[in-house]
Amino acid sequence: MKSAPFTAIIPARLASTRLPEKVLLPIAGKPMIRHVYERACESGAERVIVAVDDQRIADAVAGAETCRTSVSHRSGTERIAEVIERLGLDSGAIIVNVQADEPLLPPSLIRQVATNLAERPSADVATLCEPIASADAVFDPNLVKVVRDRADYALYFSRAPIPWNRARFPHRDEWRPGEHFRHLGLYSYRAGYVQSYVRLPPFDLETIESLEQLRVLAHGGRIHVDVAEAAPGPGIDTEADLDQVRALAGGP
Repeated sequence: MKSAPFTAIIPARLASTRLPEKVLLPIAGKPMIRHVYERACESGAERVIVAVDDQRIADAVAGAETCRTSVSHRSGTERIAEVIERLGLDSGAIIVNVQADEPLLPPSLIRQVATNLAERPSADVATLCEPIASADAVFDPNLVKVVRDRADYALYFSRAPIPWNRARFPHRDEWRPGEHFRHLGLYSYRAGYVQSYVRLPPFDLETIESLEQLRVLAHGGRIHVDVAEAAPGPGIDTEADLDQVRALAGGP
């Protein structure tokens, strides 16, 4: 599959609730954000931009292209929209939103979401999922589940165990592999759609579930969801996550 031209943008904010200043935390001798930047550079992106809200983040990726953004953004998507406006990116440019707390993200997945969007002119967003491998994960509200139609477009995202198998649930020991998919927080979209998205009013279900992608579906947008071609690395939200990634990466 030939990769389409795309720009990777990494929205990075200094403030974080559970792990203070987590994008600057060291992993195998380098700040977390540096690892993420390097993975994005390995993806084949024509351009990699780190959207920062503090000079310390810019210093951690010295030599990278950075764009200073507001500290008041409520989401990475809003931060990316500011980058698009500030840099005057073409409305048809494919943008990949790379999360700043996934230092082990395979570069091939960044390329996969960009290509998937380029091959589907009717899609507004492209993202990825992976099969869920345990009952605990199915019932874990911190893991977002997705259900898709026959063409692999999203029907709904939820923190609840969807689809709900009426015949077997709620007993966890009656869960079966292959029925549930976890959504991966990696997105591609065209620059013009990002600008339109941030002007859309929030949707009730988006607020209830705390999932901004539901705003896309609520306003008639289409999200293509492909199965990831490689196993995604773990994201970092907690101290335990950080310890796991450090063990995999070879140290603090």
